[in-house]
Amino acid sequence: MRLFGTDGVRGVANRDLTPELALALGRAAAIELGGSEPARVLIARDTRLSGEMLEAALSAGLMSAGADVVSAGVLPTAGVAYLAHRHGFSAGVMISASHNPVEDNGIKFFARDGHKLPDAVEDRIEMQLRAGAELPVGEGIGQRSEMGSLREEYIAHLASLVGSRYPQGVVLDAAHGAATSVLPLAFSPAAQSVAVIAAEPDGARINVDCGSTCPSYLVEHYRAFGGAIGLAFDGDADRLIAVDEEGEVADGDVILALLATWLKERGELGPAGVALTVMSNGGVRDYLHARGIESVVTKVGDRYVIEAMRQEGILLGGEQSGHIIYRRASTTGDGLATGILLLSALAELGVSLADFRREVPRYPQRLRSVRVVDREKPLGAPAYAASLEQAERALEGIGRVLVRPSGTEPVVRVMVEARRAEDADMWLERLCAALGGN
Repeated sequence: MRLFGTDGVRGVANRDLTPELALALGRAAAIELGGSEPARVLIARDTRLSGEMLEAALSAGLMSAGADVVSAGVLPTAGVAYLAHRHGFSAGVMISASHNPVEDNGIKFFARDGHKLPDAVEDRIEMQLRAGAELPVGEGIGQRSEMGSLREEYIAHLASLVGSRYPQGVVLDAAHGAATSVLPLAFSPAAQSVAVIAAEPDGARINVDCGSTCPSYLVEHYRAFGGAIGLAFDGDADRLIAVDEEGEVADGDVILALLATWLKERGELGPAGVALTVMSNGGVRDYLHARGIESVVTKVGDRYVIEAMRQEGILLGGEQSGHIIYRRASTTGDGLATGILLLSALAELGVSLADFRREVPRYPQRLRSVRVVDREKPLGAPAYAASLEQAERALEGIGRVLVRPSGTEPVVRVMVEARRAEDADMWLERLCAALGGN
């Protein structure tokens, strides 16, 4: 079984993702990424409890193979990608499980150009991990240091993205995660007033009943803190979900449509259009098409979105979950950059987020995650195959079905979209039951 998933190496910390594995992974990565010269690696983490443990183990592995390690402390994922490229590091590493529960953690590598490692490079790291190698001694062992200015550099980069200042207040939900290290400084130039909630860097509370995976927390509190709208991030701040002036959630599809509209008006979208995933609501594709904006559809996962963007020369892309990439601002999903661009778009278009949300058609879409032991086995069951065939035949021309094993969790994700809500509900229940879910 492949060690790397769709978003690095991830699992329950100290059980699946152990310090021993992190140390071995660090050694293998140092050997593979260093080339003829010793590697120089930037490391950051989110706030979760296991972060310091895994950073220490990973750093030890890197240094034992001769790599020098620079720690940036707590920082959003996109900050690692940006700074690794800006300072010419051999690689950047983020220790985070993003939106996953507290007990999970992950190790995600970025190449020196700020993009995620290609599959082939990850495979070579795995091979190196199993092969072992002779390690240096004496002066050949790597050293660890810190660069105190890195966080400020990333904040300055975010501030440079501000177009027009949003004329009202915004409330930011930091999910008790990595965003706490840069908020509200990054957003102060972007809005008339800024308030931050769920901003204690508490590793036991990261993503718990707050952040982009639980926007109801922001819906409940943003008005009390003087916000016209709210922006919610996840644990490593690579996702953004918004709450509009009426307390309704605007997900990544709506945000993508808004940014595409704004960038086209500014002449900064480019002719290649927008990259979406198969999870994007069909109404968003129809909205873009009606405005002369092309769309390319990719597999789920921001790495596949970015791959398509680079191949097709697309500048804007993302996922319904709130992973948004604008290549002139970042090389990976950056919730903070997306939030700043969203505020500028609203200011320059002169539209409320609630009014814009209503402009984008939303076809009934039902999602559910079915927890399983083996992510592939249920998909081969005859009962499931029969239910899937029936659903696809019934929804042909009026909807669609997408069933896929998660790349980061032991679940199978089921999505049913239909023109009528009752059809989406019915086929979701039947498919989940066939997979063994409730």
